[in-house]
Amino acid sequence: QAQLHESGGGLVQAGGSLRLSCAASGRTFSSYAMGWFRQAPGKEREFVATISWTGGITYYGDSVKGRFTISRDNAKNTVYLQMNSLKPEDTAVYYCAARYYSGRYYGFVATDEYDFWGQGTQVTVSS
Repeated sequence: QAQLHESGGGLVQAGGSLRLSCAASGRTFSSYAMGWFRQAPGKEREFVATISWTGGITYYGDSVKGRFTISRDNAKNTVYLQMNSLKPEDTAVYYCAARYYSGRYYGFVATDEYDFWGQGTQVTVSS
């Protein structure tokens, strides 16, 4: 059974930075796209970023473009989300997700496109 475990969340002031990590275990995530989503209280889960297996292709949600960077280290089975210039509206539980794919990578931005999910890590940005 594949497992994803997020870490790195916490409380930060507006304008600050955090780096989230997602460690995958239970299988080798060859040919797996990885994604980050977030969910604020009372809102639907929102796409944040996704990255191809090779790390060469990334996509971002409009609200985080230019501030967040997704990356991965396949030797460590870990994906990262570097978050800079944080805003209070970035406050949410952040989830890591994974899905297998073959062939061309188009970018997966919908929650139902992912097969595996972590438990989430809380990020709180104070004003």
